[in-house]
Amino acid sequence: MNNMAKSPVKYYVVDAFTDSAFKGNPAAVCLLEEERDEKWLQAVATEFNLSQTGYLTRITNPASPNPRFRLRWFTPVAEVKLCGHATLASAHTLFATGLVNSNIIEFDTLSGILTAKKVPDVDPTDVSGIQTDGAHDCFLIELNFPTVPITEFNSTEVSAITKALNGAPLIDVKRTTTASDLFVVLASGKSVIEIEPQFDAILKCPGRGLIVSGVAPPDSEFDFVSRFFCPKYGINEDPVCGSAHCALAPYWSQKLGKCDFVAHAASPRGGIVKIHLDEQNQRVLLRGKAVTVMEGSLLV
Repeated sequence: MNNMAKSPVKYYVVDAFTDSAFKGNPAAVCLLEEERDEKWLQAVATEFNLSQTGYLTRITNPASPNPRFRLRWFTPVAEVKLCGHATLASAHTLFATGLVNSNIIEFDTLSGILTAKKVPDVDPTDVSGIQTDGAHDCFLIELNFPTVPITEFNSTEVSAITKALNGAPLIDVKRTTTASDLFVVLASGKSVIEIEPQFDAILKCPGRGLIVSGVAPPDSEFDFVSRFFCPKYGINEDPVCGSAHCALAPYWSQKLGKCDFVAHAASPRGGIVKIHLDEQNQRVLLRGKAVTVMEGSLLV
């Protein structure tokens, strides 16, 4: 059967890691009745031209009591092995449309089985644990992701990184071991917010992309601030990069001596990621909200 004869593919555009439309990180989520070839998946992701497009295919007999879906992620130019915000957007779509009647969803991905779970949005300072009327509708989605190790970086390239960040002084430079992103720490969260990235220079830097972070100001509600630049994958700045926090959490845990964080993604759109680092199992729990802003059908 050729593509023209196939039934329309339902899609949603979801803003992830935010509770407000047009903030956070937008992802397209496509619900597939059957597997499509890679060329089509990439063409659709290029057409959406968002930082990520996620493709969901239901797995009918999972080896688990929870609903399970195959999930693949594509930027406008390439498939990736791990994406946080499009996973959050996918889980939000499945929960919000009632396509699952479970509080846990499993995703079969290139990074193994990842889970998304509905968790109550309870203020940690409220020790009573009592929810007021209507609070049952207030939930976060918690993603269970692997930590991303970071390793030392060859310092001969540091001047190129400084140039790419328009002269911002670097405190530390490392590299992630999985995606080979550069991991750069600046003197403060304020410095991160004020970066004027030079994308042509970032293209010339080694590695895939550039994770930049700094400790948040003491009077803010956040623990650390970050931004992620990835022009090599067609994303000059990823508004809220969930997978980057899988490397950020272990690093800042060591520096700040804690395992629970509220992180600020300081892109122009902005976003908030709540994080728990499970050191024993080397997992990162990323919690966030999402808002559906569009829905429609792909006709090809």
